[in-house]
Amino acid sequence: MALDTILLVGVLVTCGTYLLLQRSFVRILFGFLILSNAANLFVLCTSGEPGNRLAPILDGRPGPRVDPLPQALILTAIVIGFGVTAYLVVLLYRLFLDHGTTNAADLYPPDPSTSEPLPPEES
Repeated sequence: MALDTILLVGVLVTCGTYLLLQRSFVRILFGFLILSNAANLFVLCTSGEPGNRLAPILDGRPGPRVDPLPQALILTAIVIGFGVTAYLVVLLYRLFLDHGTTNAADLYPPDPSTSEPLPPEES
């Protein structure tokens, strides 16, 4: 189970990093979402397999217990990530209303010192 989870974290980090390096702010937002989910999955993966361990709220039976700290950290990260995502969506909406585009290359005039303009981004 850990190997496939690690591979999934690697794929998510790769996709998230690729999207973060794009010029479109919408793609950057999706990259942020994918990276935050990859981080949550990584924390869950480092907590180990649950195996035959019991939840800490089930008292009375002897046996190994599941560490609740990773789950608490992930829940906190989900809430904070949701707040940041909502802020970024509103910021992106405001940017689109003000400038009519969400592409970073269209927001600034081309630099006269460069000889070639940037190629248009495929969508």
